[in-house]
Amino acid sequence: MSKLRLVVVGVGVAALGLWAVAQSSMRAAMQGSSRPDGYHVVQKVPLPNKGGWDYLGIDEPAQRLYVSAGSQEDVLNARTLQMVGAVRGLAGTHGVAISDKDNHGFTSNGGSQSFTEFDLKTLKTIKQIPVPIRAPDGIIYDPATDRIFAFNHDSHAVAVDAKTGDVVGTILLPAKAAEYAAADGEGHVYDNLESSSQEIEIDARSLKILHVWNLAPRCTHPSGLAMDTQSRRLFIGCHNNVMAILNADTGQIVATEPIGSGVDANRFDPGTRLAFSSNGGNGTITVVHEDSPNHYTLVGNVATEAGARTMEVDTETHTLFTVTATRRHLTQQQMANLRKEAAAARGRGGRFNFFARMIVPNSFHLIVVKQ
Repeated sequence: MSKLRLVVVGVGVAALGLWAVAQSSMRAAMQGSSRPDGYHVVQKVPLPNKGGWDYLGIDEPAQRLYVSAGSQEDVLNARTLQMVGAVRGLAGTHGVAISDKDNHGFTSNGGSQSFTEFDLKTLKTIKQIPVPIRAPDGIIYDPATDRIFAFNHDSHAVAVDAKTGDVVGTILLPAKAAEYAAADGEGHVYDNLESSSQEIEIDARSLKILHVWNLAPRCTHPSGLAMDTQSRRLFIGCHNNVMAILNADTGQIVATEPIGSGVDANRFDPGTRLAFSSNGGNGTITVVHEDSPNHYTLVGNVATEAGARTMEVDTETHTLFTVTATRRHLTQQQMANLRKEAAAARGRGGRFNFFARMIVPNSFHLIVVKQ
């Protein structure tokens, strides 16, 4: 994930692109019902945030929702939406992975080249884990190996033992920008290579790459990823505004469905057979029904808000969660001044929180979507 977060100077300017396309690609967003399968926004919850956001995560057994918020992971009760605590002291956290088996959670900290291991019940830090890859980003848990996998935009992935917190090894990837991943529960991990428009399959035990599948031209610059482990289908959010459905055994794209712009997360609900794509560019969540492993129906698009590009689903209550903030309307002169400040910070070798200067203070919020 590369947009709208606390970023190193020079990357922050690119975050403007997500909102800049908020009025584009509306044709895809208008297809299907505007309240697909009854889904609609039912609540908005203010959240604390001063440093950007990234992935959401959920611990369904504990009924806890995690929101990556720059220097901390905010933790809410997934049913009452009350704040229950936070994992603090993080440096540019991107996401969280949960091992209920070990009572351990892990955050990927892009600003400190580390994981933070924490207790799931108390949210207290257990230890900091230095990892041998730069800026770890997308992070998932693989139940088959009891390992945590994280990927970055520098051609590497890392695996960490979820019980001990020890680094197991690293993986050299065939392309630079690796986005989100998914595990099949049988010892295979899949990951989107955004820069090369490819999907890779990794042996989670040996850490060897088993397959590299080309997605272009049907799917370019893949970002979000989810999996139906029963039908063995991967749901890939592509930046050419399609959801590509991939056979995880053969690497064949069996179908595509139109989505909105600015996708950065996909989720699948096995109880409803619905796949979702959160599209921050035009502020929608696309809903697609899995009729059979090779046949899909575009159900419609739920209107959310511009910038709401990451998401999570509670598969027990069939509730969707996404987050965003209100962008300030800056003049050309104000933008020029920000760029000067960013350049000055870069010259000092420091960081510049472009995001915090772009949004209206105290406007960060959770959007809840239900049937």
